[in-house]
Amino acid sequence: MRVVVALGGNALLKRGEPMTAEVQRANVRKAAAALADLAAHHDIVVAHGSGPQVGLLALQAAALKDIAPYPLDVISAESIGMIGYLVEQELANALPQAARLATLLTHIEVDPDDPAFGRPEKPIGQIYDWSEAESARIAHGWPMTEEAPGRWRRVVPSPLPKRIVQMEVIRLLVDAGVVTICVGGGGIPVIRDISGGLQGVEAVIDKDRAAGLLAADLAADAFLMLTDVDAVYLDWGTPQQRPVRAAQPAELAAFAFPPGSMGPKVEAACQFAGTPGIGRLEDARAILEGKAGTIVKSA
Repeated sequence: MRVVVALGGNALLKRGEPMTAEVQRANVRKAAAALADLAAHHDIVVAHGSGPQVGLLALQAAALKDIAPYPLDVISAESIGMIGYLVEQELANALPQAARLATLLTHIEVDPDDPAFGRPEKPIGQIYDWSEAESARIAHGWPMTEEAPGRWRRVVPSPLPKRIVQMEVIRLLVDAGVVTICVGGGGIPVIRDISGGLQGVEAVIDKDRAAGLLAADLAADAFLMLTDVDAVYLDWGTPQQRPVRAAQPAELAAFAFPPGSMGPKVEAACQFAGTPGIGRLEDARAILEGKAGTIVKSA
């Protein structure tokens, strides 16, 4: 099968872990082992998140006193290049030597009038306690959200992906049997200016929505969203939380999921016409076989 695999940023950098290069490489190496297992039986296309990493780079950029911080599209490109490098290298080490791989920085067009620009809700960067979040808000003017009790993160606009600019290039690579790493970080958000040229915008595209668009454009057979939780949960974070192992889109539509994390995954799964699944990175093959995670079944 042709399988699009979306690696969550938190699957590559566990919650609460130090954001060092060594820690990220170790996690990417584990991810590469799971991906190589899939690639032994299927043609895979790899997308990945970069929320923790892009937030870290933004924080580092803001710390420079005499240089204006780089805009989010440039910082996104930096984080995507960093993660793509690690994923490609570790995946090459885990696959047979004859395997061909390529990493592609991907531009994705968004609507400049998307209401998301006036409603930041995508968490990026590190986790703060309340006092740290308040200090960062005052120092940098960043809006914050309480992602879980006592866990605060910066939020940024997350417009919907409309078109993958390099789609034909991606299709050429995939059709040629190249393990392609693309749509990293949800892609770099761009708009068309009045002359038809591309320019970046201050936003972050949700990786799962972008990967869902990629899966649809490639007519993939399956679409896996791999993260650090074993399934979609109802009433997450409460004593009543319970996993959803299988559901139809209409059943999931009756529930509300966090807009900056599980919500886009559920939305992307419900919109995909093939076989979508959500779960832990280490369960990738089991999710594909319907033995783990959450499987969204078409009506």
